Amino acid sequence: MIAESEKVHDICFVQTGIIVKCINLSSEEKLKEAAKTVFLKKGFAGTTARDIADAAGMNIALTNYYFRSKEKLFVEIFRDLFELYCTNTIKILDRPVELKEKIIAIIEEDYRMMKEEPSLVLFIMTEIHRDCENLLPELSKYKELLKGKLVGHIQEAVQKGIIRNIEVEHLMPIIIGSLQFIFVGKNMHMKMHSMSEAQFDKYTETHKNHVIGMVTNYLFTDLNLN
Repeated sequence: MIAESEKVHDICFVQTGIIVKCINLSSEEKLKEAAKTVFLKKGFAGTTARDIADAAGMNIALTNYYFRSKEKLFVEIFRDLFELYCTNTIKILDRPVELKEKIIAIIEEDYRMMKEEPSLVLFIMTEIHRDCENLLPELSKYKELLKGKLVGHIQEAVQKGIIRNIEVEHLMPIIIGSLQFIFVGKNMHMKMHSMSEAQFDKYTETHKNHVIGMVTNYLFTDLNLN
């Protein structure tokens, strides 16, 4: 049996009358960070509670105490990652700047996240494919908020003749897909073109600039609104 001590800043876990370990209140976040790293590397199916506990430097009893199951922890991690993306994008859409600047900023933000977490794209695609029915409802609140804001901006710009008539359902895959492929195929690109890590970083930066140019030129240039 696992019990908590009455300490305010430390939690002591006791098993059969023996103190197993005392930790501070940040341990839950430490476990989540370790779980994120392991899940991104191995996916849900390839990860065990023992893997997470080892990565966090804790025993498995603490992992089970905080999150009860691997499934519960996974859903929290998945939701956090998606929420982070949506929150950053919503902040961009709320900026008091022109739509063109917002679209460029969204591309820059997608690129930044993919560069910092290159395995994130494959992780999200794989896990949604694995368990779409259960994961998508977890994301619906953020998806609808993000889509609603972007649809409003696009529809207003189309009505004013600022951009081409395009639906968000087409615009976002154009943006995200154009960036995703270079990170999902990182090993392939590096092998095929004999790139070092530094060369690959330069390649992705150049590719990102091409995506910005192609998307903004398609939306704005033909209307002579550059």
